[in-house]
Amino acid sequence: MFRSCSILIQLLRSSALVLPLLLASCIGVIRPSRDFTTYQPAAEPDYAMAANWAALPDRRDSADAVPRNTDLHDRQRDAPVDVFFVHPTTFYRRGAWNADLSNESVNKFTDASTIRKQASVFNSTARIYAPRYRQATLFSFFDDKSESGKRALDLAYSDVKASFQYYLSHYNMGRPIIIASHSQGTLHATRLLHEFFDNDPKLRKQLVAAYLIGFNVKNNEYQSIKPCEDSTQTGCYVSWNTVEWGNDYPPFEGGVATNPLTWTRDTATAPTALNLGGTPYSFTGLDKAVVDAKVHNGLVWVHPPKAAGYPRFLLPGRPELRHSFHIADYALFYLNIRQNAEARVRAYRMHMAGN
Repeated sequence: MFRSCSILIQLLRSSALVLPLLLASCIGVIRPSRDFTTYQPAAEPDYAMAANWAALPDRRDSADAVPRNTDLHDRQRDAPVDVFFVHPTTFYRRGAWNADLSNESVNKFTDASTIRKQASVFNSTARIYAPRYRQATLFSFFDDKSESGKRALDLAYSDVKASFQYYLSHYNMGRPIIIASHSQGTLHATRLLHEFFDNDPKLRKQLVAAYLIGFNVKNNEYQSIKPCEDSTQTGCYVSWNTVEWGNDYPPFEGGVATNPLTWTRDTATAPTALNLGGTPYSFTGLDKAVVDAKVHNGLVWVHPPKAAGYPRFLLPGRPELRHSFHIADYALFYLNIRQNAEARVRAYRMHMAGN
């Protein structure tokens, strides 16, 4: 089992983003060997050090990338707003409950996958700040027999919180903010919005929008921040989890599902013609009209793309997972997300100019 799981991990590292459901058949193998109460995590990161950021706007990094063979450009230098991006799980080893920020292997994988292929979607309109953090290991999402997984996730959030506090004190300077995330990152970003924005009118006024992708976010998650209802609303949040048409797993009924082709929450089918372009895992070009989209019971349904590079789950013994496009939540709608962020920024600036 250990050898087969090790091979699977290597294949995943070369082909797709890692998330909690991918290695379900290997859970026993990747479980940390000790309880969190006897575990010594790596030292708390100092966010004054540039090395503890996966992306900063004033240096060259993976967030500057755009899909090859396109006319897209990185415009962070002149961007009118910031994006604070919290990346998904890229750590799943047995030796620890939380990642060590000095682990270059994990850092390189994070940069080459989620920072390059997700955070970059915002580089036409926002300066990208993406902290490294002591992310919880993959097993934390499956730990239903102890408090260790929860404690590992709490530790991870403490870093996200500290990095955001540093960002506010040293980088933001009152600029408008987009919060964006995926998977584990969205778990933390959702909590960040609770703690910093929901009950703070001053900071909430700086919120352009939040893109809380790849995790279940409730319709009534916040008291003061509402789900977005159209493509230019600001101060709101969007969320979706992508699955193959006709499926209801995971059971997210009651969660927010935004159609990323129309930016509404109604259940009308958005045709492929509205899909401006997805980008495959190779990050080579854009595939126009790659999928349609329909909101259904807290999920976004899509018909499987004909283009290659948008993988699903294919796990023996877990047939319900093969219908999820979680790892392509951003990729399938890359250009739509990019242009929507631009549209919301324009709407935000027009609104602020009128006040």
